[in-house]
Amino acid sequence: MTEEVVKGLDVTIRFDASRCIHSRGCVLGHPEIYVPNVQGEWIHPDAASADTVMLTALNCPSGAIRVASNDGTAHSDAPPVVNTVRVRENGPLAIEADLSIRGQAQATPRATLCRCGQSQNKPFCDGAHAAVGFAATGEPAAKDFTALEVRNGPLNVQPLPNGPLLVTGNLEVVSGTGRTTDKVTKTALCRCGQSKNKPYCDGSHVAAGFEAE
Repeated sequence: MTEEVVKGLDVTIRFDASRCIHSRGCVLGHPEIYVPNVQGEWIHPDAASADTVMLTALNCPSGAIRVASNDGTAHSDAPPVVNTVRVRENGPLAIEADLSIRGQAQATPRATLCRCGQSQNKPFCDGAHAAVGFAATGEPAAKDFTALEVRNGPLNVQPLPNGPLLVTGNLEVVSGTGRTTDKVTKTALCRCGQSKNKPYCDGSHVAAGFEAE
């Protein structure tokens, strides 16, 4: 069991270590709430206002942090009004959507998915890209696209055996600097790390002998 649950006076924080990519936004942005490298309890939901604690979950790209008010009036698991995948420079694909993976609805609308091919927790990122020196732009060239009639709704990610992430549903591809580079309802995103057309699959997984469930 990787999830820690810490209940405060107003909110409850859930932390799933298996989803954490150590972006450190929580411990750097709010060290009063998240205190790493200490013995005993390191999560302190009463150290800031309920709204501030909620924002730490909304800003967590991997969905490792989830927050809900104890009276049930607010939570960090609401789907966004625009489904996005953000292409992280030399890093993973950060998705925010009403998300299903392998047909299973996710508890959080945020996930970071491996695109270097080296994660031991596929399809999720585990930070392996840093250790292997993965290099890939976060600024893909913009494509010709048309506006989506609907910008949110269910999004399903299906990791294909030894192949890419097949994504179906309304999705906007966003660069690391916030440019919208594509709008799609179906696409295949590279997860082997070898495509010459990142973040999209170009079939390079076959020649590379990529293996993943």
